[in-house]
Amino acid sequence: MKGKETVLKIIAESCRLLIGVVFIFSGTVKAIDPMGGAIKIGEYLASFGLEKLQSFDVLISFNLSAAEFTLGVCMLLGVYRRYASFLTLLFMAFMTPLTLYLALFNPVSDCGCFGDALVITNWETFYKNIVLLAAAIFVFIYNQKLLQCFTYKVYWFVALFAYAFNVGFAYYNYNHLPILDFRPYKIGANIPEQMSIPEGAPEDEYRYSFVYEKDGVKKEFSLEDVPAGDSTWTFVDSKTELVKQGYVPPIAAFNIYNDKDEDVTDEILHNPDGVLLLIASKLENADDERIDEINNVYDYAVENKIPFYCITGSSPEEIIKWSDNTGAEYPFLMADEVLLKTIIRSNPGLVFLKDGTILAKWHYNDIPKEENLKNIIDGYLQGNKPKNKEDGLLVTNLLTFTVPLLLVWIYDFLRNRRKKKVNNEAKEK
Repeated sequence: MKGKETVLKIIAESCRLLIGVVFIFSGTVKAIDPMGGAIKIGEYLASFGLEKLQSFDVLISFNLSAAEFTLGVCMLLGVYRRYASFLTLLFMAFMTPLTLYLALFNPVSDCGCFGDALVITNWETFYKNIVLLAAAIFVFIYNQKLLQCFTYKVYWFVALFAYAFNVGFAYYNYNHLPILDFRPYKIGANIPEQMSIPEGAPEDEYRYSFVYEKDGVKKEFSLEDVPAGDSTWTFVDSKTELVKQGYVPPIAAFNIYNDKDEDVTDEILHNPDGVLLLIASKLENADDERIDEINNVYDYAVENKIPFYCITGSSPEEIIKWSDNTGAEYPFLMADEVLLKTIIRSNPGLVFLKDGTILAKWHYNDIPKEENLKNIIDGYLQGNKPKNKEDGLLVTNLLTFTVPLLLVWIYDFLRNRRKKKVNNEAKEK
C-alpha cells in the first residue's frame, strides 16, 4: 500500500510540474506580446460571429495571460491546491473540445496558445490539450498529495502577486515593443533573406488525379493510369491534392504599393542609404499623441536626405484625414494591414531599414527625441549598435518576480512553518 501511495504521489507531482511549467510559459509569452494575443482573440471572435466583442480583445488578452500564469504559479508552488486544480481542470475541459473544433474545421490557422514563440498546428494543439486534460484530472483527484511550498497564511499573496505581476508585465510590453520579438521582423533580420527559399529545400508534394467518363460512368484515375490513348473515355475533371508541404519561408509575402498601385517593394528593401518607415496598420485607430516627435523625425530625414514613408492599410480618405489632423507632409504607401501589424506591435511605430535589414524599431512612446536623432541614426548607419537592453529587461523582470516570492517564503518559513513545528513538538511532549 505504501508503494502504491508513493507511485500516486510521483505521478501527481509530475502532472503538477507539467501543468505548472506549460501554463507559466503560455501566460508569459502571451504577456510578452499582448497585442499579438489581442489580434488572435479578434480572429477567434470573428470566426465565431462575435465581432461585437472585438473591442474587448486587448482586455481579454491581458486577463487570459494573467489567469494562465497565475494558475501555473499556483500549481507549481502548491498554492490553493484544491481551487487551482479545479480551475485548471475547468479550463482544460473548455479548451480541449474547442481545440478539437479548431482542428476539424480550421477557422483559424493556429490556436495561438503559445503566441509566436512556439507555433503549432491545430491538431498538435488538440493532442497537447489531451495530455494536459489527463494531467489536470489526475491532479484534481490527488490534489492533497501535492507539495506545498508555502503555508496557507501567505497563499493570498502568492496568487495575487502572480496575477498583478503578469498584468504589469503585459502592460509594459503593450506600451513599448515586446522585450522579446518572436516574429520574423525582429531587429537584425534581413527581409529578402527571410523571404528566400534555400537551395535544396523540400518542395510541396502533390497528388494528381483525373476523372474520365465512359458509357455514362465516371471513374477517377491516377496520373500513371490516365486512359489518354483510349478514345472511349472522355475527360471530365482533374483534382490536385497537397500531400506534403515543403519549406515555407518565415516571410511568405512582403508587398508595398504607392498611390498609383505600383509595387515599390524593391525600392524600399534595396536602399543602401537607409529608409525610415512610419508603420500605421490603420490610421483611423492610430495614436496621435506623438505627432510632434514623428514630424521631427521626418524633418530630420528630409534634411539628411533619408527617404521617409508612412505605410498604412487605410483608405485614401483616411490618409487625407490623418494628414489634415496632424499636418503630415510625408508620402504614403500602402500594404496589407496584417503584414503591418506583424512588422511592429505599435500603431503607429517607426522602423529603420538599410538594404532590407531592420536596424531599429520604436514604439510611438519611444520615438527618439529631436536632440538625439542624429547620434542614434548615424550610429545605426555606421554599424554602431546600441547596447541590447533585451537581456537586462529579462533579468530585471525575472528578479522582480522571484525576489518578492523568495522573501515571502523566508518570512513564511521563519514565522509560520517553524512556529507550527515548535507547537507540534510541544504537543507531543
